[in-house]
Amino acid sequence: MGKDILDEHQTCFIVGAGDMTLTEIERKEGDMCIAADGGYLYCRMLGLEPDFVIGDMDSLDESVREDVEKLSEEAPEKVRILSPEKDDTDMLAAVKAGFAAGYRRFCLYGALGGRVEHTIANIQCLSYIRNCGAKGYIMDGSVLMTVIKDETVRFQKSMEGFMSLFSLGERAEGVTIQGMKYLLDGAVVTNDFPIGISNEFIGEQGVVTVEKGMLLVIITW
Repeated sequence: MGKDILDEHQTCFIVGAGDMTLTEIERKEGDMCIAADGGYLYCRMLGLEPDFVIGDMDSLDESVREDVEKLSEEAPEKVRILSPEKDDTDMLAAVKAGFAAGYRRFCLYGALGGRVEHTIANIQCLSYIRNCGAKGYIMDGSVLMTVIKDETVRFQKSMEGFMSLFSLGERAEGVTIQGMKYLLDGAVVTNDFPIGISNEFIGEQGVVTVEKGMLLVIITW
């Protein structure tokens, strides 16, 4: 059985300090919002009240950092200030906080742009989420990223734009693509040949299967 690429569940939204082009994030009852470091400023700009703020606060200017420190004094359960010398990135620490709160679906905003190493680290956070048996998405204006592993996912007929697939391990086996411009049938996709680049939605239900391995899925429109 396959799953729709954006099936509805209660969601943990994590707002990071990367580029942000969105002007609104729709939040439903039961959703959780975590500000990861400089994402706190984006939350204020978007009118989002974060349930939790976490990070070493190195990407906040002094006045905003003072606001976070004040919040920490008034509601210490809502803030965790981390040491700058740590193993987890602020985004990964936020993901782990979401898992601790019981969430199994994550949408990461402000996770692209800026320093390229942070973008790569945030993609690795998607791998971490999937390896923990949950679903994660990086989202911004015209980009959606997710990671699939040993599974089938389906895309609605209304999807438009392009889809690219990249192997996150040395190889992904049994890769099948149906209902799109370019098809694959039980192929092996490796991490040194970008055969999955720039496929196109064609008004049919798109279906992607990977029997063994992990794929990064990038959708742009």
